[in-house]
Amino acid sequence: MAAHTSNFSFSDPLYLHPSDAPGASLVSEPLIGTENYGVWSRAMLLALRAKNKLGFINGTCRKPADNHPTLHQWERCNAIVLSWLMSSVSKEIFSGIIYCTEASAVWTDLKERFDKICGSRIFSLHREISHLSQGSSSISMYFSNLKKLWDEYSSLVTLPSCGCATAKAYLDHDQHQRLLQFLMGLNETYGHIRSQILMLDPLPSVNQAYSIISQEESHRVALSSHLSADLPSVAFYSSSNKKVESVKCENCNVIGHTKDQCFRIIGYPPGHKLHKKFPQSKNYKFTQKPSRFSAHNSVNTTSDSFIISEESKIAAPSVVHALTDAQYQQLLKLLDQPLLSPVATVNLAGTFTSLMTVSKDTDWILDTGANAHITGTSSVLQSTQPCASSPGSVRLPNGPFDWEDHGDW
Repeated sequence: MAAHTSNFSFSDPLYLHPSDAPGASLVSEPLIGTENYGVWSRAMLLALRAKNKLGFINGTCRKPADNHPTLHQWERCNAIVLSWLMSSVSKEIFSGIIYCTEASAVWTDLKERFDKICGSRIFSLHREISHLSQGSSSISMYFSNLKKLWDEYSSLVTLPSCGCATAKAYLDHDQHQRLLQFLMGLNETYGHIRSQILMLDPLPSVNQAYSIISQEESHRVALSSHLSADLPSVAFYSSSNKKVESVKCENCNVIGHTKDQCFRIIGYPPGHKLHKKFPQSKNYKFTQKPSRFSAHNSVNTTSDSFIISEESKIAAPSVVHALTDAQYQQLLKLLDQPLLSPVATVNLAGTFTSLMTVSKDTDWILDTGANAHITGTSSVLQSTQPCASSPGSVRLPNGPFDWEDHGDW
């Protein structure tokens, strides 16, 4: 018997190649039911035909007699084909075929259970084809998805295969339908090239239309890549600006200005609390740009004088605007003037009003952060009336204040 089993030719269905291992998955998508039986069965037939084992499922390679010398080799091949079928179905279907002993019986059982060509599946394919669109997919992926639906529909509906004129006209009509379905699902960005294809006479095949639109997509990708090549230069320009802004003073080690612009050398502007210690030269002109000032040389707008945060290392905020020499000198003159009248002044803190004016002949100390109308001089008020409450005293930050000493209140 050993002499007979070792003489199988390569074309014999009983021949086993070293790669014919049991349990190998021959198809990428397992059988799950009626919805994919057509695709699964076609893939299995192609794989079994390639391995020359198609006869074990269609019944052409029958089981030999019990005393036949090839019985043992046939049982080996049948078991391998069975393992291929079992590894290519879902777990639910696997439990129903595990006890079968012949591959042909399993194939027949699966065909009877799931090979149902019904109108509902054909209707479902028509609906999927008509609603399929490109969306965010590439042209290649969109066409592949559409072609899969076309092939499944062709496997369910048999088209005429004869060479007569009627059959040829029907096949041409089917190709035109596929061309229109492919063009309808494209994005509107391809509307111009779609119009050019529809104006061709005769109309191209669906594969030719796919080639034209695929070339257009490649051209757009190359063009967008060329336009995006300028992005690194923009990033480099931005980084170069940061390098210019990050200058450091060699005198005070503060980032934002250079040594020749340091207030500790050229002097602080009039009105600053350090102006007496570091006076500014009269010949020096204030021409520095605020965007180049560091915190050491910046102006704090929350006070009526220039305040410099020596400890801070943060650059001046971008809300400080540039001033001309004339505007700067005019602003200094306004700050140096005593506030003796209730004129409208610039409210740097955002809460001052014209009544928040302190007269120099009084001892009142006003809270400049108040949000009500407060004044220490009764002459700036209108329609004053005596206080109806009992006389008393008011406690102020600089000592008690007798209400009776000021009768106009």
